[in-house]
Amino acid sequence: MAKRVQLVLNQDVSKLGKNGDVVEVAPGYARNYLLPQGLAAIATAGILKQVERRREKERQRLLAEKQQAEARKTTLEGVGRFTIAKQVGEGDAIFGTVTDPDVAAAILQATGEEVDRRGITLPDIHKTGVYKAEIKLHPEVTAVVEIQVVST
Repeated sequence: MAKRVQLVLNQDVSKLGKNGDVVEVAPGYARNYLLPQGLAAIATAGILKQVERRREKERQRLLAEKQQAEARKTTLEGVGRFTIAKQVGEGDAIFGTVTDPDVAAAILQATGEEVDRRGITLPDIHKTGVYKAEIKLHPEVTAVVEIQVVST
């Protein structure tokens, strides 16, 4: 009797692996749970080739996504400075603060590109002036842009 059985997961299984992973499990676990529930398939040569093709396709997709983010970074950093107008009080202090949606709207207006506001990191902005903001476009790509806050 075999000590371990090699399977390819069809779905994510907690504490075992994710969809497409090749795992080795006890034969009883495979025979009584994973195979009847449709959570896994026995790893044959054909299925292993399918898994490898799927991984390569996913790797290509991620590479294309990263290249697209690099192009967006070049576009954003090429603009130079984004201007945001705020109401100003004494000593160049602005009423309220500059927020992520303000920066996203300024970028959309200047370049026509939408940026996810959740990926924008701003310093505390309470006065007029020039500030640097980081925009996360991809897990490995971050653009740094200048924000100029002016009075209305």
